[in-house]
Amino acid sequence: MDPDSDSPRFRSSGGSRLSAGLVGLWAVFLLLDFLANGRWWFWLIPALAPPLLFLAVPVALLALVRTLPARAARRWLVPAAVALLVAGLPRAGLNWSALVPGSPAAAAGPELSVFSWNTEYWDTTDDPDAFYRFLRARDADVYLLQEYLERSHGSHHEVDELDRIHREFPGYQVVATGELITLSRFPVLATPPVGPALAPDAPWAEQFDRRKVLRTDVEVDGRTVSFYNVHIPVQVEPRESVFDGAFYRVVREADTARRDQFTALERDAAANPNPLLIAGDFNTSPAMADLDPLRARFEDARSASGELYPGSWGGVLGTDWWRLDWAFTNRGLAVRRYVFVDDRGLSDHRAQDLRISLSGRPTA
Repeated sequence: MDPDSDSPRFRSSGGSRLSAGLVGLWAVFLLLDFLANGRWWFWLIPALAPPLLFLAVPVALLALVRTLPARAARRWLVPAAVALLVAGLPRAGLNWSALVPGSPAAAAGPELSVFSWNTEYWDTTDDPDAFYRFLRARDADVYLLQEYLERSHGSHHEVDELDRIHREFPGYQVVATGELITLSRFPVLATPPVGPALAPDAPWAEQFDRRKVLRTDVEVDGRTVSFYNVHIPVQVEPRESVFDGAFYRVVREADTARRDQFTALERDAAANPNPLLIAGDFNTSPAMADLDPLRARFEDARSASGELYPGSWGGVLGTDWWRLDWAFTNRGLAVRRYVFVDDRGLSDHRAQDLRISLSGRPTA
């Protein structure tokens, strides 16, 4: 054994090298994330990591390098760890507005409530009566619901519960396509298609595969308001092994399908002069750049939330580690309240409960 291997100087240099290596590895990951996130299909896989890692890893690195006995190493590793923390924070999913006290300004126009929820195969895996009681109890003016379907034998199938829906929600107008269903107390004026053109009599399976955005224009206080009900395709097939080429083929195909749906949604919403709300299950976390165009153009409803880390999926140890469900508005609508609702075990997603108002401001 080297007689100097146990000396303080050796341990100090070894700790400095280890710390420098860890800082360098995280810096490389952030650089790759900056270059590949939202651009390369493969990056959908590492982007599945919990967004809080963008906060937790640099904080842990900062704590580590601050304990180094070598002053020279601390002098450059501490600023490097701080820089990595600042660079990663936008992907961490934190809602800084939750730290700012205050209440929303008084509504400038009529208020309405909206409930958006991925139901997880409608009521086919639950007690149907409990499922409908939960929905009715929300007493929303507009419901934007996803996964109006059932899953059996490894594939998705159509359900037909329109008769019961009309009984459970008298006075509501119902619009459905594929797995998306929207219920509105307000008169439905139009349902412009968003995405690839489909024949009016297209089979349900084709609607399910290609129609992941349902736009419904309704009349509110003499004005047209557009609601976009969204369910972006999931990135991976968890039943496939990562050691099988089929796993990566699914990811590549999902990336293409996701881009098509995002592009169609972004184009339609950008050209829409109406006050609008976009909400649903995006299967996209704050750490993923797929949402950047929407976040740049529209207002994220989380600014009206009191949660510092709003999450809607992946509940472990009492925390939902991923926010996959989002809501956006343009300047024609103002969000007065935005909360994630406990769904009492009826779904693997928490629901989005919003109160919005017509702002009276121009949308252009």
